[in-house]
Amino acid sequence: MEHWYSNGLKFTCRECGQCCTGEPGYVWVSDDEITTLAEYLGMEPAAFEDRFVRCVGHQKSLIEFPNGDCVFFDTFHQNCKVYALRPVQCRTWPFWDSNLESEEAWDETSRRCKGCNRGKRHTVEEIESLRKERRL
Repeated sequence: MEHWYSNGLKFTCRECGQCCTGEPGYVWVSDDEITTLAEYLGMEPAAFEDRFVRCVGHQKSLIEFPNGDCVFFDTFHQNCKVYALRPVQCRTWPFWDSNLESEEAWDETSRRCKGCNRGKRHTVEEIESLRKERRL
């Protein structure tokens, strides 16, 4: 299948927080991600869930501050406190289906994300691998 981005796309996260702040939303986390993050913070998974996770139907999401900022976004340093272990949803940004459905969708994403169209060129194979990882 030929993709409009068959020559790849440039993206390097600038850790600006644009995708971590603002509008309310969800950062879906799996039980494995909860365990990993809990261990990183020196907590038991149950205590981590009590403090940082909310249930949304049958899924789990990181909580947000009232202004919509992710609980792990450090407003002073303007970066993610758990960047190295961030959930798959965060790790695969901006290579989400919604951003890749057309050049126009990518251009719209690029207007909001300082890392798009800059830095490392990701091959179509890398992009497809990230898309697949997000869907698992």
